[in-house]
Amino acid sequence: MGKKKGKVSPLISFLNQVVLIPFVPLLCNRNAFLKTACCYFFKTYFRFTYEIAPVFVVMEEILLKKMHEMVGWGEMEADGIFSPGGTISNLYSVLVARYKRFPEIKTKGMAALPHIALFVSEHSHYSVKKAAAVLGIGTDNVIAVKCDERGKMIPSDLEAKILKVKRQGHIPLYVSATAGTTVYGAFDPLDNIADICEKYGLWMHVDAAWGGGLLMSRKHSFKLNGIERANSVTWNPHKLMGVPLQCSAFLVCEKGLLQACNQMCAGYLFQPDKQYDTTYDTGDKTIQCGRHVDVFKLWLMWKAKGTRGFEILINKSLELAEYLYKKLNSRENFELVFDAEPELTNVCFWYIPPNLRRIPNGPEREKLLHQVAPKIKARMIEEGMTMVSYQPHGDKVNFFRMVFSNPATRKSDVDFLLEEIERLGKDL
Repeated sequence: MGKKKGKVSPLISFLNQVVLIPFVPLLCNRNAFLKTACCYFFKTYFRFTYEIAPVFVVMEEILLKKMHEMVGWGEMEADGIFSPGGTISNLYSVLVARYKRFPEIKTKGMAALPHIALFVSEHSHYSVKKAAAVLGIGTDNVIAVKCDERGKMIPSDLEAKILKVKRQGHIPLYVSATAGTTVYGAFDPLDNIADICEKYGLWMHVDAAWGGGLLMSRKHSFKLNGIERANSVTWNPHKLMGVPLQCSAFLVCEKGLLQACNQMCAGYLFQPDKQYDTTYDTGDKTIQCGRHVDVFKLWLMWKAKGTRGFEILINKSLELAEYLYKKLNSRENFELVFDAEPELTNVCFWYIPPNLRRIPNGPEREKLLHQVAPKIKARMIEEGMTMVSYQPHGDKVNFFRMVFSNPATRKSDVDFLLEEIERLGKDL
């Protein structure tokens, strides 16, 4: 990756010279590095009351309102909070959905509730199951909905599973649709899912932790059509938008629900008779109380780049994904996991060594192919010049998963990486 002009830290220089294309963004430019350093300088500011951190409380309110507008809630009294990552944001979604339907949960606990069920796609992030475990719902009550070959939730299967749960005498409560799945980068059909949620009275959450950044792109934002019908949204600027870790927003379309769900009215912090508007004391609507100023990184980056700057960054990442897709189609030693242009920046593929190409399709070939990606990655790490993720998925044996979110990546880096994969794997 291209070296930057001027003085930079040795770490940044190293990251800019090595072709690293991991899942999360790298701290590979001076702006991101300085923004993170600034936030750690202000780490003593734990935001739970306005009097402790007035600037950061107002900053969060302004940015949340802007994100509400981009989701499509501009005319609504919406709410939200910045949280320590998408897993906690998704936990908030289950927490408030349960409280909205069963407010007695807060005082009486799960024993007072009927048997409830949550629905996710089989390609969804594991965090909803983790939330079910943490909140006492139980992972057995998280129902996996089938996906098509592209990794999108199948609405007809969702409806069938909701009806099955109702016949069992249980309460279907919540659906988590995904806008940008972790592996395939797929977008669930949000409008169709919203129709089903409205029909049966379920809370609709959209996990846009990965794909939410496309709302910044006039070219690609249509892929999230229907997100405005969601009850809540998770959006991680620290992913596609390149904001340094951690920076995740939980957005909810109903004002006051977070407060009602989580507040404990601790008199030693949240006095109601302060001289200012105590709605700015945001700490009581979170499960943490004190929080780091994650919003500051997004504020600084938005000020530096502007919405147009984020759009350019995101469009470039998708252009690189399309470039890789076309390159893979033109090389005989590579096979795509599914033959469709990428919707996000994820591109999934196998490298097929020459020796393996002579073996016909079948269990023996699959067993050998499963070993190829781990061995190539091990060699990559030993040589220290490249790195890319791999994993199995469903009935698919180990494959490489390229995910573009690093603003320093160029087409020449993509070419180099494919050449390295071939060089390191040709004798396997």
